[in-house]
Amino acid sequence: MKKFEGVANTLFVPLVARIAISKEFPEYFKDEKALELEAYLPENATKGASQYSNMASVARYYNMDEMVKNFVNAHDTSNIVYLGAGLETAYDRTHSKFLNKNVNWYEVDLPEVIEARKKVFGEREQETLIGGDMFKFKWADEMDTGLPTLLIVSGVFQYSHEEEVIAFIKGCKEKFVNGEMIFDATSKGGLIFTNWFIKRTGNKTALMYFGIDNSREFADKCGAVLLEERTFFPAALKILKSKLKFITTISMKVAESKKQVKILHLKL
Repeated sequence: MKKFEGVANTLFVPLVARIAISKEFPEYFKDEKALELEAYLPENATKGASQYSNMASVARYYNMDEMVKNFVNAHDTSNIVYLGAGLETAYDRTHSKFLNKNVNWYEVDLPEVIEARKKVFGEREQETLIGGDMFKFKWADEMDTGLPTLLIVSGVFQYSHEEEVIAFIKGCKEKFVNGEMIFDATSKGGLIFTNWFIKRTGNKTALMYFGIDNSREFADKCGAVLLEERTFFPAALKILKSKLKFITTISMKVAESKKQVKILHLKL
């Protein structure tokens, strides 16, 4: 298969970002598997990307990788579950760091995405690919839900409405007695800029609706405990400093000051 076939164009946006930043700023983030996958991208995959949009996407992975590492290191045996996995390459970035741990890796997405992953990624050790609708919970039947489990939902919830997200998180809480979840969220004001960028890439049907201003209040609505709220860019601004374009730096600093983009870590 020379290209990813039968999957939505929106799946390419975060992969393109990981490739671009891996080339431009490897001292901050380098995703070797993403670089390998560049040959599989369609010709127009990079349309509309900017340094800031790429940084915003990659900063999410930078922070989530660190949070996954902390979770795995806290448990001898655990489940790491990527919901709406898309073309995620986290297994490749982090699996080798946990060889002394018993980690069960799961990637869940629609059947056509999972089929594309199987063809390009293949089958790997301790990794299970599950095709299905993440909101219907059948995927949970294929894992030991009693184990400490970290559910990672990256770049997914924004396309839903708040009541749908709350219902889903409550459903996960019922399934996983030792469950935690990390997911990214945009402030309600930040959605305005995000939707402008989406339209710029030509994906006018992929507008975002879900935003969070008060993380603790949202956790309470879900019946969950807020363990951490983490903004995207502190490490990137420190490591890259003057290497970034001026407009990128300003945009990142504004996002930080207004908490426009963040990651929530919940105890379910």
